[in-house]
Amino acid sequence: MFTGLITHIGTISQITPSGDGVRLCIDAAMAPYTLGESIAVNGICLTVDAAADNIFEVHATRESLARTNLGRLRPGDGVHLERALRIGDRLGGHFVMGHVDTTAHLDKVVEFSSGKQLTFAISRDYIRYIVEKGSIAIDGVSLTVNHVGQADFDIMLIPHSQAILAPCFTTPGHLVNIEVDVMGKYVEKLLSCNMAQPRCIEPSTLSIESLRSNGFC
Repeated sequence: MFTGLITHIGTISQITPSGDGVRLCIDAAMAPYTLGESIAVNGICLTVDAAADNIFEVHATRESLARTNLGRLRPGDGVHLERALRIGDRLGGHFVMGHVDTTAHLDKVVEFSSGKQLTFAISRDYIRYIVEKGSIAIDGVSLTVNHVGQADFDIMLIPHSQAILAPCFTTPGHLVNIEVDVMGKYVEKLLSCNMAQPRCIEPSTLSIESLRSNGFC
């Protein structure tokens, strides 16, 4: 589990095919590493299985490549890094699982004196999990949603965040990893399944009438 507070920017030093996935070598000033530890790479929870000096290696599976922006990375690219949360650490962001749901494109950047407003275009299938003033993890970064549209949402990036994040993060067209707040998915699942009768109601059919007929009201 993570908090979405990025501590380092790593650099991809090497990418090699490995079965139906790839191996990533990442250079970052985070040593020493522990074999088996979890590190979020652009918001994706990956396991360190080799390390030497400042370089650690992880394996990304076919599922990770299909659901995230890992497949677009090239040697020299910067990635956001965060070590797993330890008991007793401050929780400055929000609970981030490191399990990416989908990707989104940075559609527009508007500059203000207080920061940059970023608009991300996302599939309508996931917009229902994103709420105004709620939390969202974008490339592993815990951010607050300012506005939600039909198929997009806005966040505000303060100067401090701009200075510590990878430059590509604010480049229009950049593909980012999205992890919505897991609480929303659990609430939807609980509301759509009747405990007494283990059958699910499609989220699109949820209404007061359907809840009452399934014993929730």
